[in-house]
Order: sequence, then structure tokens, then C-alpha cells
Amino acid sequence: MQKGQGRGFKRVRIELEPCSICEGNALVNGLFYELVCVDCNGSGWVVRGSKLVLSSDEMVIQLSFKLQHAQREILALKSTNHMGGLQSQNNNANRLGAGGTNYTGD
Repeated sequence: MQKGQGRGFKRVRIELEPCSICEGNALVNGLFYELVCVDCNGSGWVVRGSKLVLSSDEMVIQLSFKLQHAQREILALKSTNHMGGLQSQNNNANRLGAGGTNYTGD
């Protein structure tokens, strides 16, 4: 086997989208109670474009990738907001006061 052939050492990131049947809820309404969605095996996610269902083991890995990505985005958004809470509301002019001045609610 030549170098570069075969399975790589890195796991492929598969693009997922919410299941169109259960709308990402993993459950569908039955007559008397909720049932596990059979189209997505109760995960709420399918492969984007092809609508294929991943095995449970692969789904856990792919959902972990999505969660890690979402956590990085949240952390990036939190780090851009240097001032938090009431202080940032008082420092930014909202023009709701008399004559278009800043209103702080005091």
C-alpha cells in the first residue's frame, strides 16, 4: 500500500441536518403516545443532502463534533462582548431619554 492511500487518521466530518419527518425532535406523535422516529433512528439528524441515517456509533461522534463547534462559537461570541450586564447598557447610548439622550432607568 502506498503512502496516502487507505483510511486516514482523521475522522471525516459529515454535514448533518434535522430529520424532515420528526423535524429534529427524535420523536413523532402516535395516536396515544410519542414514538421514536424510525427515519432517523431516534437521533433527530440525517446526512445533509442524501437523507441517510448514520449508525449509532458514528452518530455519537458526529454529534460530538457539532457540539464542540457550537461551544467554540459560543466562547468566541462571549469573548467579543468585553462588557457585560448592566454596565454595557449604561455605556451604550440608547437614545430613549428626553431629547434623544441616554435613558438608564434610574
